[in-house]
Amino acid sequence: MARFKVVGISFDHMHMGDLLRMVDEHPDAEIAGLYDPDRAKMQGAIDTFGVAEDRVFTDFDACMAAGPYDLAILCCATADHAEMTERLAPHGMHIHVEKPFAASADDARRMMKAMEGTGKIMSINWPLAWVESHLTAKRLIDEGIIGELREVHFYDGNRGPLFHLADKVEVSPEEVEAQKPDSWWYKKASGGGALLDYMGYGATLGTWYMDGEAPLEVTCTIDDVPGIEVDQHAIAVVRYARGLSKMETRWGTFTDPWSVNPQPMCGFVFVGGDGTICSPDYAPYVTVQTRANPEKHDILVDPLPEGRADAIAYILDLIDRGAQPEGPFDPVLCLTAQRIVDTAAASAQQKRTLELLP
Repeated sequence: MARFKVVGISFDHMHMGDLLRMVDEHPDAEIAGLYDPDRAKMQGAIDTFGVAEDRVFTDFDACMAAGPYDLAILCCATADHAEMTERLAPHGMHIHVEKPFAASADDARRMMKAMEGTGKIMSINWPLAWVESHLTAKRLIDEGIIGELREVHFYDGNRGPLFHLADKVEVSPEEVEAQKPDSWWYKKASGGGALLDYMGYGATLGTWYMDGEAPLEVTCTIDDVPGIEVDQHAIAVVRYARGLSKMETRWGTFTDPWSVNPQPMCGFVFVGGDGTICSPDYAPYVTVQTRANPEKHDILVDPLPEGRADAIAYILDLIDRGAQPEGPFDPVLCLTAQRIVDTAAASAQQKRTLELLP
């Protein structure tokens, strides 16, 4: 018998399939339940992982009654994160929320409040936090190899959220266009758009690299494509007391970074007082310059540390140890990042620079 019973809640986000695969492959975990009001969304996972019919639910209360569960994976539309967390919290389980954290800082605070007093963990899953190059860059920054970190430059995205399913299964351009009118990704009310989808990566990991420091103000602009009600390209200039950083997110990159890193390069560039680091997504190395060695040189990435093989291994290890999530998985740090995203969205709407929103 597996020690950890895991329930998958909502299949709005395609990463549910990836996370369930991690559960399926973990020696101490099992898929104990699946819930989505639309059974068709679950069918791929049911077939792939051989989930028994008595573990598949289209009714939330019936799903909860079939528990108890140790961990819920939450993959609903961003705008529903707060409400669903509030529904899950009384059922006594840990919750792993697929990025982004929430549709707003107010929603993020609702989620944190719902978990208060439960004795359970809520962690936020940012898949870029499992990229070895970005973890290696963090180690080098902390070791002081480039001196004081002054600037974080982030450019990331993909061809678009409908171009791939779980396990990065490809979807044709024709299918993508057919799905857009009905997809939550392209609806403002559901929390769609590239800014909410991807800028949280840069804001969250950027806050981590900055040791939790909050910026002073944000200036952001977004594209405006006729017939598309959400942004597909957003650029934010983020002013810290120590300097300017930039966070840019794009649906419509030339290629997906996990297959062929496009130009502009997806990933991070860090500028310190004594050097720079370039950390491309999924690269086997980071490229470094320092005052002592100004020639660009590659440093091989560190392997993922024990207990951090993947998102599920990480949170189950936390549960085992009675520990709390840290860094980009910590809701407190993620709340600072959510405030950056909120300010960027408001700045783009108002077309002016704004002080960081509370």
